[in-house]
Amino acid sequence: MKFGATPTTDAKGAFLAHSVALPKGRLRKGVLLEDHHIADLLGAGINRITVARLAATDVDENTAAAQLAQALLSDAPDLDGNLDRHLEMTNAFTGRVNLLAKGPGVAVLDVPALEAANAVHPMITLATVPPFQQMADGGMVATIKIISYGVDQADLTRACAAARGAIRLAPPKLQDATLIITEIEGGAGDKGREAIANRLVALNVALKNVVMVPHQTDALRAAITAADTELVLILTGSATSDIDDVAPSALRAAGGKVARFGMPVDPGNLLFLGNLGDRQVIGLPGCARSPALNGADWVLSRIVCGIAVTDRDIAGMGVGGLLKEIVTRPQPRRG
Repeated sequence: MKFGATPTTDAKGAFLAHSVALPKGRLRKGVLLEDHHIADLLGAGINRITVARLAATDVDENTAAAQLAQALLSDAPDLDGNLDRHLEMTNAFTGRVNLLAKGPGVAVLDVPALEAANAVHPMITLATVPPFQQMADGGMVATIKIISYGVDQADLTRACAAARGAIRLAPPKLQDATLIITEIEGGAGDKGREAIANRLVALNVALKNVVMVPHQTDALRAAITAADTELVLILTGSATSDIDDVAPSALRAAGGKVARFGMPVDPGNLLFLGNLGDRQVIGLPGCARSPALNGADWVLSRIVCGIAVTDRDIAGMGVGGLLKEIVTRPQPRRG
C-alpha cells in the first residue's frame, strides 16, 4: 500500500486518509474517491489531500477483516464435533469485525494460534477476552481490526491459516442445580441464595431445589444423596477449613470424591470441587454469598459449560487470581 499526499486531481480510486470538511458536509476518511468526490474537493478549494492506494496484491480493510473473522469461525469443530461455534460476526466497517456470543457461555481460545496470527503483520490484529471468560448473549468475545486501509494478500492468507478455528464459545451443558445450605446457630442463614441463583440464571441453569440442613456431616450427606440434579452446590454456615471438614467429609460419606480443596484465588480460597457419580459438586466459599466476582465464578462457569476443571487448572488460576476489593470486604488481605 502506498500512503501520502497527492494532488486532488490525481486521487481518483484512492482511499481518503483523513476526513475533510466540505461546505455540503464532511467527507469521511476511508471513502473510495470517485469523480464526484474529486469535484466536491476541488470546488471547496482543496487541491491536495492525503490518500492511501492499494497495491495489486493488497486486500482492502473490510474484506480482509471479514476473511479473518470467517477463518476464526471455520473448520475446526468444537468438543462435541459441532461446527456451530456459537458466535456470530458483525458486518465489516472501517476495517473492523466483532465476534459476538450467541447466548451465554465460556470463551474457549487457542491462545498460541491467536498469538501466531497477531505476529504475521502489525496491521492485522485480533483482540479477545481472556481465556474462559464467561459471556452473556451478545457479549463481544473478539474484535478483528485491520489498522491500515489494506494489507497484502499473502500476509492475510498466513494470518487466516494461523487463526483458523481458534475461537469458540462453549454453551451451557448442565440444566439444573440443587443448592444445599448448612446452618449454624447465629450464622448467615440463607443469605447468598439470591446471588447464587442469579449466577445460575446467567448460565441458563434452573435452581431446582434449595435445601437447608444443620451443619453436620450426616445431615449434609443425606441432602447430597437426595439431590437429583446435574449440579450440586454446597454453601456451609461455617467456613470449610480442611479437606476433612464437614462438607468434604459429607461428600465422601455419600459415596462421592473430592478432587480439589482450596484454590489460589482471593476471594475464593475455600472452594472445593468433586463429584458424586455423574453429578458435579462444588463446595462454595463464603464469598459466593456476594454478587461480586470470586474464584467460584471461574469454576462454576466452566463446569456448567462442560469444560473439565482439573487440579492443575485450579493451580494455574493463581496468576491473575488476586481479585479487586469489594465494599463488603474492604482490604481483607491487610493485617
